[in-house]
Amino acid sequence: MKIILAQPRGFCAGVKRAIETVERALARFGKPVYVRHEIVHNTYVVNRLREKGAVFVEELDEVPKGSILVFSAHGVSRAIREEAEKRGFRLFDATCPLVTKVHVEVAKQRQDHREIIVIGHKGHPEVEGTLGQSDTGMHLISDLEDIDKLKITQPEKLAYVSQTTLSVDDTATIISELKKRFPDIAEPKKADICYATTNRQTAVRELAEKTSLIIVVGSQNSSNSNRLREMAEKNGAVAYMVDNASQIDSGWLKGHETIGITAGASAPEILVREVIARLVQEGAESVTEMQGMEETLVFPLPKGLK
Repeated sequence: MKIILAQPRGFCAGVKRAIETVERALARFGKPVYVRHEIVHNTYVVNRLREKGAVFVEELDEVPKGSILVFSAHGVSRAIREEAEKRGFRLFDATCPLVTKVHVEVAKQRQDHREIIVIGHKGHPEVEGTLGQSDTGMHLISDLEDIDKLKITQPEKLAYVSQTTLSVDDTATIISELKKRFPDIAEPKKADICYATTNRQTAVRELAEKTSLIIVVGSQNSSNSNRLREMAEKNGAVAYMVDNASQIDSGWLKGHETIGITAGASAPEILVREVIARLVQEGAESVTEMQGMEETLVFPLPKGLK
């Protein structure tokens, strides 16, 4: 049995920045440091930060007055940001800059009096934050069927943005249909699906050509990890997603000579190494890494933590 590792995999620049924001805040100000929502969608990362003194909350009412508060990598609505400022928290914004780019695009298009179609998954915190950049003129769609339900008042004054962690292929199909229905729709200058999502999906597509089974390391609430599993399956591989090595079922491995491993953008490399160790125990004899895109992007920390 052979193992092939996808490249790239694991942490992206936005996730690294978010985690380091919490760690720097703890080091500088001591515990507790409050974080609105999970800083990134990974159980291991959240538990490790919780052990260091981070307190994860969903509502601002849970944060004592005068506390340190970090916004997660997924971003927040304008209303939450304004409420946090009113409450006098010491704020550090760990929103991924590529999510902030989408927020800026929404603000710009709303200034031009365009209605905005947001392509994304209902209830995901990134989507909630993007929808919350304007009180009016926002429409959410998740698939082609939702396009038929849209009620647009001025089709000639319309724009779209998307969640940064969607399926590249599925989103392209939705955008194509939007352009057919609304020929005047304005699009972002640069695609909203982030470089890390795109690179990891491309790597999994190539990995599926070399392997018959792919294990994706990622938590169940991680959008980009779920898309990697789906991409593997669409390209002919059997695919499973696991939070850690203990979730691997030995029965999955039967009949597979070559197994691929990748990791979502919020999954740390230590979990990949544990999966490799588990597969070696199960009889894997070699580990190789695919050639792939080398990612060198680094985002600066929020002011006050550099």
